[in-house]
Amino acid sequence: MTADHRPRVILVGPMGAGKTTVAGLLGDLWDAPVRDTDQDVEAAQGRTIADIFVESGEAHFRELERAAVAAAVAEHDGVLALGGGAVLDEGTRAALGGHTVVFLRVGLSAAVKRVGLGTARPLLLGNMRGRIKALLDERTPVYEAVATLVVDTDGRTAEDVAADIDRQLEEQQ
Repeated sequence: MTADHRPRVILVGPMGAGKTTVAGLLGDLWDAPVRDTDQDVEAAQGRTIADIFVESGEAHFRELERAAVAAAVAEHDGVLALGGGAVLDEGTRAALGGHTVVFLRVGLSAAVKRVGLGTARPLLLGNMRGRIKALLDERTPVYEAVATLVVDTDGRTAEDVAADIDRQLEEQQ
């Protein structure tokens, strides 16, 4: 990795945390390029993540995601948003070492509201609230372990969250 290609910040967190939205706002604020690894996978495959899950399985999607994250971390020098489950991969967690990683923490109620009932998210089939709770319980310790900064999103606008991240990162420099 060269100094020319180092993400300014990497956003992690569960679905509904606002990673993609906050990434766009930070990109605008900093005049920096924005990249989302879920979008990278969809563009490379020419199909949605939901379709990849159904047609090829979660294991195949995770392989594609792992490769997308590795490429983005090595090539991208702006704001990078990772898919919610990306940090479950040990290699991905290792690749995040030494980077500025912000965990956008969201509570169960806010996540359920943000994700919505008409969701096309394959991991939420069945009892959506129960599945989101299980995912939050499973993944929150992993997000916390990779994060250099944790920002709560509940009851806040995406603009407030982006401004908070900007302020806290400025204070750390």
